[in-house]
Amino acid sequence: MNKEAYLINKLNSKYIGDDAAVVGDNLYSMDAFFEDIHFKREWMSMYQIGRKAMLVNISDAIAMNAKPKYALVTLALPKEITTNDIDELLSALENTAKDFGCEIIGGDTIAGDKLHISITIIAESKNPLLRSGIKEGDLLAYTGKLGDSKRDLEALFRGEAIPLTSRFYEPILRVEFMNKVREYLNAGMDISDGLFCDTNKLLATQGFKISLLEEISDEVGKSGEEYELLISFPPKNLNIVKVIANETDVPLTIFAKVVKDNDWVLFECENHHF
Repeated sequence: MNKEAYLINKLNSKYIGDDAAVVGDNLYSMDAFFEDIHFKREWMSMYQIGRKAMLVNISDAIAMNAKPKYALVTLALPKEITTNDIDELLSALENTAKDFGCEIIGGDTIAGDKLHISITIIAESKNPLLRSGIKEGDLLAYTGKLGDSKRDLEALFRGEAIPLTSRFYEPILRVEFMNKVREYLNAGMDISDGLFCDTNKLLATQGFKISLLEEISDEVGKSGEEYELLISFPPKNLNIVKVIANETDVPLTIFAKVVKDNDWVLFECENHHF
């Protein structure tokens, strides 16, 4: 059973359905970054932990064409965490937030057995990009090169070192691309649970299926925590979307067409949260 989906389906709110809740011109989102669920302390410095925690939260706002404005941060701190550790962690959180024009305005701190971070982002958008905007005939595409995050995570589990530039440590958020391409898109989201899982979610908003334009390997489709963009747009906008991707130096792969009905079944995917 997908417990995350079960829990979400038990909630009753018109604002649920995207990675952030859109209330007027404001978007509200929250993600957790927990030790031994999302990372191990022996894998990362405190600065890397704080930076990635903030990046994965801001990713939701960027993917929905929103500007992050404020952040609330809750920390659970184990007793062995030192004041130097706290300084490094806070420096990473604040510096990363500032990189995107966001300010930490509060939160909470508690004692815990492990290092847990929970962040709420408040963002603004006059034209948010929703999942529900997907239309029959749209092309589906993803940005970047997928697969490296899963590959490097498996290397870490084997006790191997990975590059400091690894996407597992440092997701790339496509701010400039989204700013320029939004008006040509119908729907989108970030890829946090893997291309397969997130494509299923995007299609489910309107009950669509897809016709694949190219095969997607498991190494690409099941790589979670990529934080690239999954987007849909009408075929008439293909050329301008490609031009913007080229101008902003963003690799773009068009992999499927949205259809109302065919024999395609959902991608097989693995839930990353339980």
